[in-house]
Amino acid sequence: MNRIVILAAGKGTRMNSELPKVLVPLNGKAIIKYLLDSVVASGVDQKPCIVVSPDNKEIIKNALSDYDLEYVVQDKVLGTGHAVSCVRDYLSQETNNLLVLYGDHPFLKAGSMKKFIAADNNSLIIAPTILPDYNDWHQNFYHWGRIVRGENNKVERIVELKDASEEEKLIKEVNPGFMVFNYKWLSENVEKLKDNNKAKEYYLTDLVKIAFEEGKEVETINIEAREAMGINSLEELKIAEALLDK
Repeated sequence: MNRIVILAAGKGTRMNSELPKVLVPLNGKAIIKYLLDSVVASGVDQKPCIVVSPDNKEIIKNALSDYDLEYVVQDKVLGTGHAVSCVRDYLSQETNNLLVLYGDHPFLKAGSMKKFIAADNNSLIIAPTILPDYNDWHQNFYHWGRIVRGENNKVERIVELKDASEEEKLIKEVNPGFMVFNYKWLSENVEKLKDNNKAKEYYLTDLVKIAFEEGKEVETINIEAREAMGINSLEELKIAEALLDK
């Protein structure tokens, strides 16, 4: 059994909207509906979990009434690691792999989801995007976490921009956030996450470092920049609207 969880607790503050970010329209259709249509087409999970906040649960639930979803409330804003931890009570111990997605990524394809979930996985798999530069619309990716590789090009960790050194900020392999976990491994390790970072949040990406320190090889499945793009601002919304036409 494979499951999908979609993180959707964010507000629409940077979008200059009173709507939750995932419900902001992209060419007249809520951003998250593009993702959900791909989730349905993938056939990976018949009833995905969606993590919402106490404030936005009802409006999101009403807006997405055409989809069969299981709603999980993240009662405190403690980061992505905490959000995924909240889902565990809703998942069977028979779950094999858990695919973590974000509701503000409208372009992720069903085929990629199937590819992620089908890969051999003894801990976790990440889906980086490699950029030529941070110019033009690629500047959207500048604030994303960087993939840090070490000896033999092995993935050692993901560093968020606000915690990155000047040298690490130059890295052009970035993390869209899509991750697939071996669920047994995730259950054994998610409580090890700590909030000793500038945001004082529990980063899901810190599990990459935990896996590396255990001697696990963190696999990567690259996706191209357009498919990886998320929407966090009005400027990015306009770029996404232009990309829809291509």
